[in-house]
Amino acid sequence: MKIIIVGLGKVGRSLAIELSREGNDITVIDRREDVVEEISSVYDLMGILGNGASYSVQMEAGIEKADLLIAVTGSDELNLLCCLIARKAGNCHTIARVRTPEYGKELGFIKEELGLAMVINPEFTAAREIAQALKFPSAIEVNSFPKSRVDLLKFRVPEQSALNNARISDLFSGGQKVLICAVERGEELFIPDGKFVLQARDLVSIVGAPADANEFFRRASIAANQVKSLMIVGGSSVAYYLAKMMLSLGVRVKLIEKDLKRCEQLSEMLPKATIVHGDGTDKELLLEEKIEKYDSFAALTNIDEENILISLFARKIGNMKQVTKINRAVFDEVIKELDLDTVIHPKDVTAEHIVRYVRSMKNASGSNVETLHKIINGKAEALEFMIRNKSRVTDVPLQDLRIRKGILIASISRKGQVIIPRGSDVIQEGDGVVVITQFSGLNDIQDIIAK
Repeated sequence: MKIIIVGLGKVGRSLAIELSREGNDITVIDRREDVVEEISSVYDLMGILGNGASYSVQMEAGIEKADLLIAVTGSDELNLLCCLIARKAGNCHTIARVRTPEYGKELGFIKEELGLAMVINPEFTAAREIAQALKFPSAIEVNSFPKSRVDLLKFRVPEQSALNNARISDLFSGGQKVLICAVERGEELFIPDGKFVLQARDLVSIVGAPADANEFFRRASIAANQVKSLMIVGGSSVAYYLAKMMLSLGVRVKLIEKDLKRCEQLSEMLPKATIVHGDGTDKELLLEEKIEKYDSFAALTNIDEENILISLFARKIGNMKQVTKINRAVFDEVIKELDLDTVIHPKDVTAEHIVRYVRSMKNASGSNVETLHKIINGKAEALEFMIRNKSRVTDVPLQDLRIRKGILIASISRKGQVIIPRGSDVIQEGDGVVVITQFSGLNDIQDIIAK
C-alpha cells in the first residue's frame, strides 16, 4: 500500500518505521528538515519537506496514487485540514489524530462529515487502556479483544501463590478455561506445554473470558477485583479521561496537580473527584493525602522521570496497583529492570490502532484483523481475526493444519462461547479467533499456514 504520513513526532515516526517494515510504500511529510533527512536516510521511505496541508506538497508526495493519508501533527485543526485536502485531491482513506478534549463529543460528527476512515485520540485511548488494567489489579498488562469477548492478561507470579512451582497440567485438571500462552523468565521467552513448571517472579500471559480469568486468579489466591479508589498525580489529558472513566464506575478518585489554573479547570470538569493543588513529586504531600489508603495509583505527569520516581515511591509505601505513563522509549531496557507495575506508552497504543486498520485494508479474503496488540515488549503480537468467509483454514481440525512455528491459536469464540482450542477443534465461518505470533505483518488468518 502507498501511505503518506504527515507529522514526524513520536507517533508519526513510530508508524513510519512499523509500516515501512511491513512492506508498505511510505512517504513522510514534515516541516523540520533535520527530522525528514534523518528518517529517510535510515529507513526505506521517502521524505518530503513542507506543510502537509498544502495541496502542492501533497501532490509532490503522490497523493493521487495514495491509498491512505495519516495526519499526526501536533495540531488537531491541521490534521483535519490535511485529511480534507487529501480526500479532495486523491480520494484516499484518511486518519486524523484529534487530541483536544472539547472535540471529544464531536468525533463521530467530524468523522462522518469529513469522510474520515478513523479519528483517534491518543490520550483517550491510553486512558481506556489504563482503566482496563485497573479492572484486573494483579495484571501488569491487559489487552482486550472485544469481538471475541476475551482478554489477554500478563501478571507476575507472586512468591506466596499456588502457581509457584506448579506444573501447568496440574492447574487445569478440572477442565481448561484459560490458556497460558507465554512465560517470560528473565530474558527467556517460553511457549509452555503442560509439563512446564511455573516459578515465582515469572511473567505469565493468559487468554480467556473475563469471568474465567477472574476464576483463575481466585483459585491462585491472586487479587482480581476492580480497584475501589485511585490517586492520580498529574492533570494531563490522560489523567482527565481516566478520572472520568473511573468515576463513572463508582471509583473514588483524588487527583493532584501543581498548576493552579489546571486545578480550577479539572474541578469544573470533574466535580465528583477530589482535586488537590500541590506538587505530586513531594513525598510529604503524598503522605499527607494518605497515599497508603488508596488501592491504586497512577503517575500521569508529562515528565517520564517524575512518573517513574513517584511510582517507585508508591510501591514502597503500600501494596497498591500502580500505573506509570512513559512518553519516551529510549530507556526501555532500563525501565524494565526497575520492575514497575503497569507501564503505558500512549504513542504505542495509538500506533497499534492505526497499524490494525492498515492491515485490515490490505486484507482481501474476508478475515480482517479486528484488534492488534504488541505484547512481550514488542517481541510478539496478539491479533483478533473475524472469519467472514470459508477458506483453507476453516472446517479443518487444528491438528491437521500446517501452522507456522511461532504461531499459537489462543482462543476461538463462537456464538458467545469461548473455546480454548485443542487439536480436534476447527475454525468456522463467523468465529472470532485470537492468534499469538512472534511474526509481524499477519493480515489474514490464512497467513498462519506454513508455505
